[in-house]
Amino acid sequence: MDSNLLKVFVEVANEKSISKAAINLQFAQSNVTSRIKQLEKSIGSSLFHRVPKGVILSQEGERLYPYALEIIKKIELANYEMKNINQQKHLLIGSTESNASTRIIPFLLELNKDFPNMTLELITNTTKEITKKILDYKLDIAFISGLPKNDELMILNKIEETIVLVEPKDIKAQNIYLSFKNGCAYNEFGQTYLKEITNYEHKNLEFGNYETILGCIKAGMGKSILPLSIIKKLNYEKDLEITKLSKKIVNLPTCMVCRKDNLPRIKNYLENFKF
Repeated sequence: MDSNLLKVFVEVANEKSISKAAINLQFAQSNVTSRIKQLEKSIGSSLFHRVPKGVILSQEGERLYPYALEIIKKIELANYEMKNINQQKHLLIGSTESNASTRIIPFLLELNKDFPNMTLELITNTTKEITKKILDYKLDIAFISGLPKNDELMILNKIEETIVLVEPKDIKAQNIYLSFKNGCAYNEFGQTYLKEITNYEHKNLEFGNYETILGCIKAGMGKSILPLSIIKKLNYEKDLEITKLSKKIVNLPTCMVCRKDNLPRIKNYLENFKF
């Protein structure tokens, strides 16, 4: 069974769309379709059902998927091991925007100084998306908000965060919760917490950066729950009403994690890194 065909199959299954898979793989859509047909012919079964919005796995496709995923992962790991047989030559790093805003630059500078021959690549997104990428072997390490919930991940390093309720200083805040985009751990906790203490749901507005969130809070648009490190980094401490939340209420440290079956070669260095 051709592993290249399996890679196309997994991408289509993940995206539930031949066109989206083609974009991700940088193939022509017809190429993806022909490869799926080639795989189906080789195993003698149809792997997908066509639906109005794309495709879904057939019963046979569901059975093949975990085996295909395992084969692809093992091939990728083998290639990675051979490329990094003696040292960590490349490090793929994922980070939440909050961590990227506060401490990722000193971390990257230190890595580059201590490992001058190692190339670095950084991807930022929400905790939800970054976690998905590291579970899919698309990252070597990841900074996420909160303790990892998946048993396949292990913590390499942990940074305690002071979580605060942020409101306008001299203006009554509207009943609006301002947050980073969907998938942010602070977003998920904050909406639930505010509903519990106020007994009503806040309208939720999502933004793409923390500078905008804090600026809107300062103007009285609403409130948010964020790590204090972001507010200090963006110099908003004097402009906002800040209430620290007890760790009994919320404990969302920033954790550097990796897959248990894909440990970085510089694991010891990362575990002892001082943030």
